[in-house]
Amino acid sequence: MRMKDAVASLQLGRKKQTERRELCTIWSGQAPDGPGTVPLPEYPRPQLAREEWVCLNGWWEYGLCPNAESAEAAYGAPFGKILVPFSPESVRSGVGHTLQPGETLWYRKKIGNISVEKGRRLILHFGAVDERCTVWWNRKRVGSHRNGYLPFSFDVTEYVKPGENELIVYVRDDTDAGTACRGKQTLQPGGMYYTAQSGIWQTVWLETVPECYIRDLRIRPLPEEKSVELEIRFAGGPLPEMPVKATVGELLSQSGQAGAGQDCVHETFSLPDPKPAGNSGGSRLKAKIPISRMRLWSPEDPFLYSLRIEAGEDKVRSYFGMRSFSTGKDENGVPRLLLNGRPYFFNGILDQGYWPETLMTPPADEAMIYDITKMKEAGFNMLRKHVKIEPARWYYHCDRIGMAVWQDMVNGGGPVRKLLETYLPTILPAVGRAVRDSHYTLFARDDAKARKRFEADLVRMVRQLYNCPCIAMWVPFNEGWGQFDALRITELIKKADPDRPVDHASGWFDQGGGDVRSVHNYFRPLTVEKDDRAFVISEYGGMNCQIAEHSMSGEVYGYQTVSEEEFAGKFKELMDRIRSLEGEGLCGAVYTQVSDIEEETNGLLTYDRKVNKLGIENAARK
Repeated sequence: MRMKDAVASLQLGRKKQTERRELCTIWSGQAPDGPGTVPLPEYPRPQLAREEWVCLNGWWEYGLCPNAESAEAAYGAPFGKILVPFSPESVRSGVGHTLQPGETLWYRKKIGNISVEKGRRLILHFGAVDERCTVWWNRKRVGSHRNGYLPFSFDVTEYVKPGENELIVYVRDDTDAGTACRGKQTLQPGGMYYTAQSGIWQTVWLETVPECYIRDLRIRPLPEEKSVELEIRFAGGPLPEMPVKATVGELLSQSGQAGAGQDCVHETFSLPDPKPAGNSGGSRLKAKIPISRMRLWSPEDPFLYSLRIEAGEDKVRSYFGMRSFSTGKDENGVPRLLLNGRPYFFNGILDQGYWPETLMTPPADEAMIYDITKMKEAGFNMLRKHVKIEPARWYYHCDRIGMAVWQDMVNGGGPVRKLLETYLPTILPAVGRAVRDSHYTLFARDDAKARKRFEADLVRMVRQLYNCPCIAMWVPFNEGWGQFDALRITELIKKADPDRPVDHASGWFDQGGGDVRSVHNYFRPLTVEKDDRAFVISEYGGMNCQIAEHSMSGEVYGYQTVSEEEFAGKFKELMDRIRSLEGEGLCGAVYTQVSDIEEETNGLLTYDRKVNKLGIENAARK
């Protein structure tokens, strides 16, 4: 064990860092943030897309107050302008204020030229608002939402008036002073914990729909049956008078445009009439349609089918990929992860999705594409999406570019007990295997209501991302942060999604369940443990290589310091070792990480994405 590196990672005696260098990616550097700017203007939901929509990103008014329980509280003079969807803590927002526990942030947007035709509805969508909010339209309370990472919407038809309309959003966020899902956000950033953010951080938009419209679409590929199962849920009424039709169209190329050639298909199917959905309201239908000319999706061949659903007056566009993720044994009886029924090695990299000037919000659609593409060029076929849920377009780009995803749930609970949950298991791995996660106090999970909210939000995440072809595994808990009842939680996930493997406890505190034996190894020789589950090294590497002029802080954090000249060679040595372990039973591995983040300088890319430390594009290839 590299004890010196392990002890250094504890940052004992670390001085408080106060000075930070302001970094900026090229996407924000080139952005014209004038009065009429609209950041991230692309349609935000590629798997349930409509034509009639309006993006509300841009400059809004904002204010701050200790408390605000009614719409009238926000009718004073605003503090200034904020660029939505960037959090007030970010540089790009134009604000630069950290929302404190108990403080209220309010937004105000004047919206003109709205008209809702008879027989139509107007839906207000939010990609994500951190962490809880209340929404008002023309001084009428529309509704509230809690969870800083999941999308939500409100029907505002009844509140719309001719001419100018007013939208107000109140936000509160306790960050790590509370128990809500927060990932690595903290009010005292340092080391592997990052600047807190709050408020609107994903796209806000309006969408016009018919009285009866498609509320949700679930797409389940069944490649063994050469069919795809559709489950469509409707809201409103009356039910559509015209038959519901599904058209499977031409494949989508990596540019996202319809392809052409001999692989194209174009078939239309009539679906059964919708039936009442019972206590959930509305109606739904469920049907299987055949895929006569099936081509399987994989990172090497990210083939996508287009899908169009017509139900009465409603028309939506979507897409899907035909693939399966599972576990099984190879010809030698070794447990393996499978893609499309065959052993597949997931060569992955940790992706936390932070940006220096915009925090968790990607500065542009092209920025998301850049990170995914660069990691694929480096030879990786999987990203482990860590401590956050990305905007829907990020998963769309993984789908079409060809990048599998292991998706983490965002951790919550009380303060992380670093000695128990981070440092001790790093040095003494047996500790992690010995502790049961039913000890709620040990894992800062005493709050029963917060545990229930986590479970509900976990299921919402699985349902929200279920259709994405790229998602290959669910990861509910990481290193014990907010972990509880992992075996039962695994069954909860399996009920919501029976078709994907689950890593029930990434790192340590393994309860003996899930589909994989998952370990983190930064300081020991990389080896394979024998288990009746597939074995993965779900974190390793983390080599610290600071490039000063592209580093945010004088403080640095990583797990082994190497120079710029050494980095590519050391990295290749690790890749060679990982590939050699595949023959011994290793099924997947996750290098830490895509980019530097604040004090962490263990990325392949610098935080501003301006330097690739490898200097070559294929170091991770076999």
